Amino acid sequence: MTVNKLAIVGTGIMGMGIAQIAAQADIQVLLYDAKAGAAEQGRQSLKTMLEKLTAKGKFSDDELQAMLSRLTVVQELNQIATAEIVVEAIIENLDIKKQLFAQLESVVTADTILATNTSSLSVTAIAADCDYPERVAGFHFFNPVPLMKIVEIIPGISTQQSVVDALTDLAKRMGHLGVVAKDTPGFIVNHGGRAYGTEALKILGEGVASFEQIDRILRDGAGFRMGPFELMDLTGVDVSHPVMESIYNQFYHEARYRPHPLTRQMLVGKKLGRKVGEGFYQYEKGQKISVDSAQNQSSKAMKSDATISSVWIGADLAEDKTQLIDYLNAHDVTIDDNDTPHPDSLVLLAIYGEDTTNAAIRYHIDPKQAVAIDMLTELTKHRTLMPSVVTQERFVAQAYALFGSSTGNKGSDSREADAQEASSATLIAESTGFVAQRVVAMVINLGCDIAMQKIATPEDIDNAVKLGLGYPYGPISWGDHLGASRVLLILERIYRLTGDPRYRPSPWLQRRAKLDVSLFTQQAIY
Repeated sequence: MTVNKLAIVGTGIMGMGIAQIAAQADIQVLLYDAKAGAAEQGRQSLKTMLEKLTAKGKFSDDELQAMLSRLTVVQELNQIATAEIVVEAIIENLDIKKQLFAQLESVVTADTILATNTSSLSVTAIAADCDYPERVAGFHFFNPVPLMKIVEIIPGISTQQSVVDALTDLAKRMGHLGVVAKDTPGFIVNHGGRAYGTEALKILGEGVASFEQIDRILRDGAGFRMGPFELMDLTGVDVSHPVMESIYNQFYHEARYRPHPLTRQMLVGKKLGRKVGEGFYQYEKGQKISVDSAQNQSSKAMKSDATISSVWIGADLAEDKTQLIDYLNAHDVTIDDNDTPHPDSLVLLAIYGEDTTNAAIRYHIDPKQAVAIDMLTELTKHRTLMPSVVTQERFVAQAYALFGSSTGNKGSDSREADAQEASSATLIAESTGFVAQRVVAMVINLGCDIAMQKIATPEDIDNAVKLGLGYPYGPISWGDHLGASRVLLILERIYRLTGDPRYRPSPWLQRRAKLDVSLFTQQAIY
C-alpha cells in the first residue's frame, strides 16, 4: 500500500510530531482537531520550529517550503475522507476514542486504515464497536516523535495482517523502526519499563540507599541515561504513578509490576516533580537545588583508620577475583591468600543476589571484617560497597578509601583527598542483591518474560526498549552481555532469600541460561 495522504486527528504535541515526520517523508497531511483553532495553532507551532531548524542548517529553504505545503488544516471531519490512513492522537479515554472511531467510519471509505496512537488502552476495545474492526490497529509513537525512532504497531484481535504490513512500511518510510506488539497492557515499551522505577522504589523503601545514591549508582555505574527518581521527577509523579497502578491492575496484581505506596503519597501531597518545583528533588527554575546526602559519606567513612593491612578476596566468579587482584596489585595493596583471612585483613566479597551477612556465612568468614562489592558494573565506573550490619568501622573505612578514590592504599594524611574523590563509590546498607544487580536483573527478567508471552519477538523487544526508553542495552542483549547464568544467579538467590514472587526467574531466562545459549534463541515450531 502506497500512502499519499495521511490524516491526523488531534493536533497536540504527539499529533504534530507524527505530522512532521510524515511531511518530511513526502506525504500529504490533513490536520483536524475538534477544538476550534487548535489545528491551525499546531501547524503554526510546527512551522516556527521547522524554520528554526532550517536556520540551523537542518533543512534547505526549498525543503522547508515543500514540507509546509504538505500540511493542510481542515475544519470539518468529513474533509479527511480521501486519506488512506487516519491516525488518532487525542486524549487517553476509551469512551471518547470509541466515539471518534464511530465518527471516522461514517466519513472514510471501507479501505481506510484507522490507527490509534494510544499508549495504554486496548486496541481491541477501541475497535470493538467498529463496523470494520479488521482495519483498526495501534500505531504508538513516543515523544518527541522526530527523535524517538521507534513506533509500536499493535494489531487488535480482529486486525488484518495487511493493515500491520501497511503500518510497518509507513513507519519505515517515515524513518522509524516499526515493532509489532501483541495487544496487551503497556504493549512493549511501557510494559518493559515497569521494572526500572518499581524496583528502585522498593530499594528506597527498604532503606538500602537514598534516592540520590540510587540514581547515581544506576546512572554512573549501570549506564542508564537518567536515574529512576530523576526520570519520575521529569515525567511527573501524576503521570508515572497512575501508569504503575494501571499496568499492575490490568495484569491482575502480578507481583513484578507492584507499585510503591511512596509515589501514591507524593501524588496526594502534590509533590509531582520538576513542573511544580518539588518531587524527589527540589527545583528552582527547573534546576535541582537539593543537597546530595551522599556527599558527606566519605568524610564519615574516613573517621576511622583507613590504613589497609591486607585484603582477603572471596568471589563468586573467577573473573571477578582476577579483576580485583589486578586492581589491588595496581594500588600496591597486600593480598591475603590464606585459606582463612587474617583478623586484620579487610574481607572483600564479590557476590551476586545476596547480602553481606549471608555471603559471609557462606564463605565461612567473620562478618565483622566483611565488605561486599558489586562487580556487575565496571570498576572503572561507579563502585558500590555494602558492609554487613556488624562490619567494624575500620574495615568500612579501608574499603571506602580503596574504592572511593583512584589513589589506593593511604593513611590518615590523605583522607581529605579521598573525601574529595569519593563520589566514585557509594556505600549502601545491606540489601539482598546490590542496587544495580536488582534493577538490571529485573529489567532483563521482564524482557525475557515479555518474549515468553510472545508479546513481541526478542529482537523487537530489545530494539523497542532500548530506543523507547534510552537504556544502554535492550533487555535481551543486556542479558547476553552480562551472561544469562549470572542474571539467573542474582534472581534465584534474591527469590530464595526474600520469598517475594516478583523476583522469580522467567522460564525463558532459566532454560537459556542452563543451556548456555543466547537469550535471543527461539524454539523452532515443528
